[in-house]
Amino acid sequence: MKAPYDILDHQTCGVLILNADLKISYLNQAAEALLQASHQQLLGEPVQVALNDAGTPPEVLAAVLAGGQAFTKRGARVRTVSGAELHVDYTVSPILDRVPNELLIEIQPLDRLLGINRDDHQVDIQETTQKLVRGLAHEIKNPLGGIRGAAQLLDRELTTERQRDYTRIIIEEADRLRNLVDRMLGPNRLPQLIRINVHHVLEHLIQLIEAEQPGRIRIERDYDPSLPEIEGDLDQLIQALLNVVRNAQQAMEDVDEPTLTLRTRIIRQFTIGACRHRLVVQIDITDNGSGIPEALIERIYYPMISGRPNGSGLGLSITQNIVNQHHGLIKAASQPGRTTFSVILPLNQPGSAATDNHSNGVTP
Repeated sequence: MKAPYDILDHQTCGVLILNADLKISYLNQAAEALLQASHQQLLGEPVQVALNDAGTPPEVLAAVLAGGQAFTKRGARVRTVSGAELHVDYTVSPILDRVPNELLIEIQPLDRLLGINRDDHQVDIQETTQKLVRGLAHEIKNPLGGIRGAAQLLDRELTTERQRDYTRIIIEEADRLRNLVDRMLGPNRLPQLIRINVHHVLEHLIQLIEAEQPGRIRIERDYDPSLPEIEGDLDQLIQALLNVVRNAQQAMEDVDEPTLTLRTRIIRQFTIGACRHRLVVQIDITDNGSGIPEALIERIYYPMISGRPNGSGLGLSITQNIVNQHHGLIKAASQPGRTTFSVILPLNQPGSAATDNHSNGVTP
């Protein structure tokens, strides 16, 4: 029953259509993602299987079907077929121009709306941070160049090796500070886009882990085999994900049974900033380490901010910069014993030749 309702697959809210027996005859892609079940799994099932709200029994839905009076329920707690609990608003409306009558249920996930607001705030912070870092880098590199040049000129005038040792120290320290500033800025080139298999990238990271610490870390793979290729810069994405994996390794140094879980999923109708993408890929990297302190979780992407005494505080900043250049999003959730970094990337980069005409659009 997909064809008559194809237009609904472009909606950001979940849509269910129930027949006269209150069984599901259609659900759009947003509903599939929200309920974590496919159209094939739920077609013909009673609505309570997919969307169980104890406060709205079947008799209420039957009354809407018979009486033609729509209603909206706000802030409902519903349980899905997977057992997950969702916080949603939903509207039940009769479709009176069909025989027999049908019901239309529109579902708006409140958690995701709050998440979009948080994501927007994070994107704004990321952009502000990058502007600040670039401005600071410019102010630092200019005088560093003058100090280095003056030290080189002074070196030519000195007569003893002992005196030249001091100028060499000045030159080496100026170079070290310049390199540090360059690392804070992240990649100094635009992404070179090619088609990339995300699972090949993750397997490459696993090979690095096993080469460095053979057998110490247990790797759990939870891959979506239907995941399509994405557009991206292979070297930059390896570097971005490697920085996250390195942090996970260090967080698990004192764990008796360190476990790293790599998970991939496709997500439909996902909003990043002001852009709604029809399809995005989510890569989750989860460790069972000590976790990130709550006071630090909002600042972990700032340059020079680290939760470890010997940390440089640049790894996640560089990762964030690379993900931003790929028009993606990175976020973290942490508690003791479980920390997850999620990297969300569009399937196709805006403006590229391979971009689907329907993949992007301003969120209504």
